[in-house]
Amino acid sequence: MRTETLQHIALFDKCRNYTRAREVQAAGLYPYFKAISRSEDTVVVIEGKERIMMGSNNYLGLTHHPEVLAEARAALERYGSGCTGSRFLNGTLDLHERLEGELAEFLGKESCLVFSTGYQANLGVISGLVGRGDVVFLDKLDHASIVDGAKMSHGETTRFNHGDLAGLERKLQRVPEGTGTMVIVDGVYSMEGDVADLPALLRLTQKYGAALAVDDAHSIGVLGPKGDGTAAHFGVTDEVDLIVGTFSKSLASIGGFAAGAENIIHYLKHHSRPLIFTAALPPSNTAGVLAALHVMQREPERRDALWANTRRLQEGLRTLGFDIGPTDTPIVPVLIGPLEKTFLFWRKLFDAGVFTNPVVPPAVPPSQCRLRTSLMATHTEEQIDRALDTFGRLGKELGVI
Repeated sequence: MRTETLQHIALFDKCRNYTRAREVQAAGLYPYFKAISRSEDTVVVIEGKERIMMGSNNYLGLTHHPEVLAEARAALERYGSGCTGSRFLNGTLDLHERLEGELAEFLGKESCLVFSTGYQANLGVISGLVGRGDVVFLDKLDHASIVDGAKMSHGETTRFNHGDLAGLERKLQRVPEGTGTMVIVDGVYSMEGDVADLPALLRLTQKYGAALAVDDAHSIGVLGPKGDGTAAHFGVTDEVDLIVGTFSKSLASIGGFAAGAENIIHYLKHHSRPLIFTAALPPSNTAGVLAALHVMQREPERRDALWANTRRLQEGLRTLGFDIGPTDTPIVPVLIGPLEKTFLFWRKLFDAGVFTNPVVPPAVPPSQCRLRTSLMATHTEEQIDRALDTFGRLGKELGVI
């Protein structure tokens, strides 16, 4: 066995020298990789104690819905535990094709392609479509999967300041006519909770001949007349070229999709490396997503409850004096400021039985650290009020409010 006395490997110097996380662990403030031993929708058990889950993306509360669980179990029995191959070869199930058909209809698009994760959906769409000589424009707050998809492509990547459409237009003006161009944005930004201005973006993309793709990871089930996303919310579904998303939020599972014109989806089936070289979405997950899609459409009252809970938390935090930024959605960030205070606030909330997500650099600037909360349709008023009381007490104790 090799030991430290053998040849020094420079590659691992960065591993030996990385101490920041261990320092936070030693201080008792480490907030990551907290193992959940039991989950009951809005309540989880961590380290033997029940805590209100205020950090999940389970917006409609469907992860424990009996129909979702029953369909997943039935698929497990019928198809087995996995597909053991890619969609391109032996891994396509009739379940995948059924889900693609129903999603395309739900989203108002001609065709749809299911990926194994939402991350891979963005990788596959961008790297599959953006080639040498093409340009892809990213909002600076786009999700990491969009950034990585652009890196995987052979095209040129240009980023513009968050929501700065005047800046985007200046950059689009410099693109030679006839160049393949894509603009891709988050429908709802996962750290801010604000919504992309799709009508204004469409005016630009149509003016300059660019495709517009929208990552609706946090929009499906949340925005739109049927929970059908950001484009439907603005009434511009027919004009948005591609809608990409994930099943790991409102649809209560894992996986991803891209929806658009049939010829675009057909091309991606044969040119998207993350699709072709990855094992297909397992049967139980696929069946669970189908069931969640059905429940979401059949029970619109869940979306109503989600928005009522969102307003209750947003108004409560603002009344207490917290800065929650420009959020327009169930993603409610609580701005704390310094990193150390953010970790301390997280720890005190955690000890008091409220689970949140600390967001620190590089995800946000050093002075804008925050606790990210998110609502579920199934949160009770009592749970939200208890969280607000805890936030208020600790906010005063730590000098945040």
